[in-house]
Amino acid sequence: MPTSYASVIEGMVNGWVHIGVHGPNSYVLAREKDPNLEVFATYTKVKGHFQEEGPGYRAVLVVRSDSKFDSIESLKGTIVGLADPASTSGNLMPRMVFGDEIGTGPELEKYFSKVVYTGGHDQSALAVKEGRVDDAFVATHRLDNVIDRGLAAPEDYRVLWQSGIIPQDPMVYRTDLCEPIKAAIKEAFLTLHENPDAKPFFDGIKSTKFVAMQDSDYGIIRKLVDAEKKAEGQ
Repeated sequence: MPTSYASVIEGMVNGWVHIGVHGPNSYVLAREKDPNLEVFATYTKVKGHFQEEGPGYRAVLVVRSDSKFDSIESLKGTIVGLADPASTSGNLMPRMVFGDEIGTGPELEKYFSKVVYTGGHDQSALAVKEGRVDDAFVATHRLDNVIDRGLAAPEDYRVLWQSGIIPQDPMVYRTDLCEPIKAAIKEAFLTLHENPDAKPFFDGIKSTKFVAMQDSDYGIIRKLVDAEKKAEGQ
């Protein structure tokens, strides 16, 4: 189990890891470093508390439901939580999409009094509940995870903003593996739901099956990464 997206990228780029699970943003960053990395599958999600059904999710900006914050405008000057610098819904979407909507671009620090990296989506959700941050950007399925573990309840949160659909976390392998091995890996993932013994696994991740994906499915993420680089270069 990795400690960060950066460690997954490092492991795969250096050839120490042959199959890895990335976030959409970390996959794009990893593939830029090494074109021998390629997505082959992701998982569908069942409908949850905040998560929609399908192979996608959203970034949501949440506050405590009993807080005074009831609009994006009311959040100006607050302390906001972001998950991880390489996170799609916990950093990239907030800075490039939400930031564009509020007129700051990627510099959220111009709108919020403080931007805190919590270390992950679960930590962001709990930081909001416990009052350590005023608001936070969290992936819908990760917010559901916190609720399903009994650490919070749906009614603890109020959503003040949500992104468009983001493709789910990509399953990635190195393309310099031999073709029979790659084909066997992909088949193992895409047919796993046919094995009754796999049901507890899918139930555990609130999914029903893996579905095939290709690099172009993450084009929207690549556009956001490119926009972020241009903004940083200005």
